[in-house]
Amino acid sequence: MKINIKKTVYALLLTGGVLHGCFIWYSHRPVEIVAVHDRGSNYISVLVKNFPFTDKGKIHWWLKNKEMLMDKYNLPVSKKDESFNITFWLFGDGYKELSKYDRLSFEDMKTEVNCIEKDAVFSAQNSKNMGIMFKTYDGTYRLQNNGEIVEYHYR
Repeated sequence: MKINIKKTVYALLLTGGVLHGCFIWYSHRPVEIVAVHDRGSNYISVLVKNFPFTDKGKIHWWLKNKEMLMDKYNLPVSKKDESFNITFWLFGDGYKELSKYDRLSFEDMKTEVNCIEKDAVFSAQNSKNMGIMFKTYDGTYRLQNNGEIVEYHYR
């Protein structure tokens, strides 16, 4: 059996181009904030759709949108001495009832359907001692005073 190298190369290039195009489109969809739940003591849950894939993308999104989060949702994102912990959860299939599975429920909703699957994708935390820290699935990062973001390793 004879293989046509040109056709095989063209097919691979076309497939690679289509996959690359799909990735670019998927990664550039705007983040949708579905809801914000204040869980008390500066623990805030933000339910999102279309959150960036990469750690760099998540942190970049935060830096670009922190003022919008403060203005639109009154999230404490800018005061250096104010402690906060904001966790971004994928909204997935929406709210569900509490069941035998480990779900995160929101007490501020007065309905039986007030839980989501625990699928945290990003968190931003601030404390007096550590400053602003970002946690992702792959690592923890710290915002330095000079604006540089460095990977942080707990000791």
